[in-house]
Amino acid sequence: MQERARIAIDLGAESCRVSLLRWQGSQPAIEVIHRIPNGPVHRADGLHWPIESILFGLEEGMRKAAAVAPEGIASIAVDCWSVDYVRLLPDGSLLREPFCYRDERTVASKEKADGIIAPLDLYARTGTHPQRINTVYQLMADEAAGPPASIDPAVPWAMLPEYVLYWLSGQRVAEYTNASHTGLVSLKTGDWDAEVFRLFGLSLSSAPKMVRAGTVLGPLRGPLAELGAFRNTQIVAPATHDTASAIAGIAASLDVGAYISSGTWSLVGTLTRIPCTTQRAFDAGYTNIGAATGELLFHALINSMWVLKQCMNAWDAEGRKWVIEDLVLRAADCDRNSKEVLDMDAPSLMLDTGMPGRINAEMVRLGFETIPDVAGNEPAFARLIFESLAARYASAIANLEKTLGRRLERIHMIGGATRNKLLIKMTERRTGLPVEIGECESATVGNFAIQLAASDAGGAAITPQAIREQAKRLCGCGM
Repeated sequence: MQERARIAIDLGAESCRVSLLRWQGSQPAIEVIHRIPNGPVHRADGLHWPIESILFGLEEGMRKAAAVAPEGIASIAVDCWSVDYVRLLPDGSLLREPFCYRDERTVASKEKADGIIAPLDLYARTGTHPQRINTVYQLMADEAAGPPASIDPAVPWAMLPEYVLYWLSGQRVAEYTNASHTGLVSLKTGDWDAEVFRLFGLSLSSAPKMVRAGTVLGPLRGPLAELGAFRNTQIVAPATHDTASAIAGIAASLDVGAYISSGTWSLVGTLTRIPCTTQRAFDAGYTNIGAATGELLFHALINSMWVLKQCMNAWDAEGRKWVIEDLVLRAADCDRNSKEVLDMDAPSLMLDTGMPGRINAEMVRLGFETIPDVAGNEPAFARLIFESLAARYASAIANLEKTLGRRLERIHMIGGATRNKLLIKMTERRTGLPVEIGECESATVGNFAIQLAASDAGGAAITPQAIREQAKRLCGCGM
């Protein structure tokens, strides 16, 4: 009998994917069945995610998967970007569209929180670098919005990927790797920190129950369960934080290696067993986030291809249409001073709209010549962004070595940047380390690896070795 297929749902800030793992004899094959364009939308009260459109697209993708997998679907799991969440009404429906982490409502709540507990002290408790996008500041902003927009702290919430799991299974949980990015989880216990909730006026009762990566939540519920392919389909909480799933998709050891997960954001770090919350780690912007293996992802969060995507959106609105592959090729021929680089973490580059102008304003601030935003200069902007990103990678790797006291020998790169040979070459030149190319869709590989490991474990805790073995099986099998 043919082994049943599995579905991985990956929610990305620019697109969402429904992927199908099927078996051809003993060989796995992964195919992206459905892709949904995504992006935050401006509403009257701020920047939101169009969650109803996302769910509609996911249902369409799962129906497509069921149609091409007559052997049936054994399990479904969901991973997503971190920090964003939904509030739920008593019947489990949405209170409102979820806010996007880039919304500026958290500026005031972050300032308020810093007055309650020093950021370094909060960092020591939770291990999460206190950035204004974190869930803790978003929850505070809900209450501070003022009537009629304010929300009672007791209103239950679920992180965005766990909301999709709730939609599929009826079980409201918080998976550890994603919860650890909220700024509300204790480093000591690995569970919600009741004192942090109390300090910030948040309700611990509104938070979901914590579970670990690989937890089986139960059977699929709802209309999809009526399809033959979805009989006895189990819903699994993988590492719901997409970066944790992406690192789980790396088959190689990271004992002496760093990872760069590059996409809308870039994460530069390595695996650790002991948290690091020193002043140096804090100053360098490193965070301690749960890994699927039970270890910690120790990395810096870096503004990344978001900057180029925003430039491309601005150019597209003016009829200057580009695809990323052409920009990379043309950027390789640009002659620019490699010492002139942007601060990729500059606050102005975190915001949407008008990005070419924001870049030039940063160039002026840094004392560099601007790039005229005219047709033909788009590759020069791309070259500047790639050089700046590679320089930021190099500083992050150097800080990583100093902070942990470890010598790193190589970099394992995953994500969209694996297709950007120019950025890879720049990264090798600036870091002095060889770059190993991993999976472009590593989060999908990690998602499936955890599903398979959980199935083999039969309800027991999954091991790092089991996840790595499954990742080895799946790497290079499609997509």
